[in-house]
Amino acid sequence: MNSVSPSAAQYLGGGLQDEGLASHPDGYRAPARDPRGHFGYGSGSDGGREAAEEPDEVDRLKAKLMSAWNNMKYGWSVKSKTSFNKTTPLTLLGHSYLLNHEDEVERFSRTFVSRLWLTYRREFQQLEGSTWTTDCGWGCMLRSGQMLLAQGLLLHLLPPGWAWLDGQQLTDVEFEILKPRSPSRSSGVSLPAFPSSRPTPRGRGGTAEVSKRAPVWRCSSETSQDRQAEAMHRRVVCWFGDHPSAPFGVHQLVELGKSSGKKAGDWYGPSIVAHILRKAVDKTSELPNLTVYVAQDCTVYKEDVMRRCDCSQSEGSSQSGSGWKSVIVLVPVRLGGESLNPSYIDCVKNILRLDCCIGIIGGKPKHSLFFIGFQDDQLLYLDPHYCQSVVDVTQNNFPLESFHCHSPRKMSFSRMDPSCTIGFYAKSQKDFESLCIMVSTALSSSKEKYPIFTFVEGRGQDYGLEGQSGVMPEQDAHIQPRGKAGGGKRCSVDEFVFL
Repeated sequence: MNSVSPSAAQYLGGGLQDEGLASHPDGYRAPARDPRGHFGYGSGSDGGREAAEEPDEVDRLKAKLMSAWNNMKYGWSVKSKTSFNKTTPLTLLGHSYLLNHEDEVERFSRTFVSRLWLTYRREFQQLEGSTWTTDCGWGCMLRSGQMLLAQGLLLHLLPPGWAWLDGQQLTDVEFEILKPRSPSRSSGVSLPAFPSSRPTPRGRGGTAEVSKRAPVWRCSSETSQDRQAEAMHRRVVCWFGDHPSAPFGVHQLVELGKSSGKKAGDWYGPSIVAHILRKAVDKTSELPNLTVYVAQDCTVYKEDVMRRCDCSQSEGSSQSGSGWKSVIVLVPVRLGGESLNPSYIDCVKNILRLDCCIGIIGGKPKHSLFFIGFQDDQLLYLDPHYCQSVVDVTQNNFPLESFHCHSPRKMSFSRMDPSCTIGFYAKSQKDFESLCIMVSTALSSSKEKYPIFTFVEGRGQDYGLEGQSGVMPEQDAHIQPRGKAGGGKRCSVDEFVFL
């Protein structure tokens, strides 16, 4: 468990990345600079450690220092509370909330807290072929990818509108009337606290503030359906546990990344992670009715999706009858050159308004985040950079608190790194057909002449990344609007540096 209460201080520590570090150009893996962070905590490729060995006391000390450093830096980003505007809608994964009434605040709170929050962990079993016992400092994009997949699994396996019964209300947030064009600052005008049968503490200047010790939402009349949903919720969390047998845990994801030239301690980009997630779902036997499709060259080939979803045509399928697998569609894109093209902001907003959207993995430069919504000109996100102790998910009734976040955070669209992967989920063939129509409509809202990506009939070429360890495997996924090829430095979809 955490050394601090998850409900009160989940964001007291963390890992804001050094903004001054330059991104790597395409194909450059920075061999000259030791990728071991500020304290020299090394990756599995450290010069004298090609073979796996037991971590010594110095390694353990360095790991603790790295964790403490990340958590201290993470705390710097959350000294002030997150302010939400009472007068404009807030969008969270396809649902809209107007936070001018307590019922709406509680509905938003339940939805946000119920998302799975997967962060850095320390003191887990050593990763094979390395001395790593933590992903602190390098695994944030893997964690963001886990959260994206987890959201798809919650939609796939749990009833519509499911919410965690033991979830607590939000902490460290304020609901205010905010100035137009400046959603991060208060206008100095505040609304009274929402009427409630329980007392609500007051923030600075009389601003309504959510209690830090709010009761959980569990109802006294828990049904058998609720218990079944909670059992499935716990099972999904187990699949992301930090041990080698977890199908979507960091051990398995790192192992699957080796065929793409990645290893423990390397930096992962949003496109690489999309392919790793596809391989993980293909490999596991836990989800026979789900498949993952990764778009090729910013194009979703409908026939390829159909072939993956048609049980009678799936590779290795022994089924002779007809049937349809649910599908998670992942689309690696680049929304600009070295920074986000503002013309794409409305398009991203419209995508996040769709209930088939399961989020976006990307971040700000050198800092991976999982985007799940927006309000005004700010993105709502979950941040994986808080380093927590490993939880043994093989034990009965293991604690769930550290897998859920109670402190929402926002950042300006202008700070968003252009490299990202967008996720969608379709439960049935009819849902996929609707998805194609709705997403195409959202894409047409871009002010650019050409959309971020497209849906086309037919099939594409094989998009496997095996055997490309010598070059950056993200090059084919690079986005540059047709007709706007620039003469400057070409950016890679994986152009992230995580320290």
